[in-house]
Amino acid sequence: MNDSGPAARLQQLFEGHRLTPTQRRIAHCMVRRAADVAFLSSVELAELAGVSQPSVTRFAVALGFDGYPALRRHLREVAPAEPAAAGGGADKDAFNEYQQAVHAEIENLRHLAEMLADPAPVEKAGRLLAASRPLPVLGLRAASSQARGFAYFAAKVHPDVRLLDESGSMLADRIDAARRAGASALLCFALPRHPKEVVEALAYARTNGLTVVTVADSPFAPVAAHSDLLIPAAVGTGLAFDTACAPMLLGRVLLEAMCDGLPDAQARLEEFDARAAERGLFVE
Repeated sequence: MNDSGPAARLQQLFEGHRLTPTQRRIAHCMVRRAADVAFLSSVELAELAGVSQPSVTRFAVALGFDGYPALRRHLREVAPAEPAAAGGGADKDAFNEYQQAVHAEIENLRHLAEMLADPAPVEKAGRLLAASRPLPVLGLRAASSQARGFAYFAAKVHPDVRLLDESGSMLADRIDAARRAGASALLCFALPRHPKEVVEALAYARTNGLTVVTVADSPFAPVAAHSDLLIPAAVGTGLAFDTACAPMLLGRVLLEAMCDGLPDAQARLEEFDARAAERGLFVE
């Protein structure tokens, strides 16, 4: 991430503080609205984050400020930004709820693109995933589709991918089996609502020597404390159920980075294409 951007400065402000789930939600909202958060009132921020106004005040105090006005003054000093252009809100009001959800996802993708201006974290993750034989990929409940999609494509280039998408007592057994087989890293997709089992599984994996790479909806997600490398990609919250376009795209970016660390990735893809043609696997 660009260290000079408003979002990066906000994250630096939150580092080192033990935040409650409600405070993490506020922090996540502030990062997403980094361009104009310094111009929001405590009531406006509370509405955007879906919390109470007193929660915003307590959040500011937890960061070491006398109250929210002091936090906002600090933000205007360290992360100056221009407020949204006049009339912007009126334009948004012209969209129906479905259009608003799409525009919110476009904004999430824009933030992801800005973060990827510094490719170092993704490149590091790619090397870790490529080197792990086997490679366990964890995703439960809402994140299971992200994990399954990654594992499906990864299996075309990686010699041994193991999907962990079922919860229960067998989960620790499967982590043990992967570690005994030589796994050195585990990739986790963690999306809200965060299952307790995912947090426990990551803690268990690290205890057993696995390096945990996590795609999560926020750098302040509950899995952050149990991840060696966390790369955030926000989810959309405008519909009844969260939308996860940015985490899905980040998963594909990690696949690309992993391929860069697999010398025979292209040969494996060509072999698959040849066999698929022989079998008439796809309708052209």
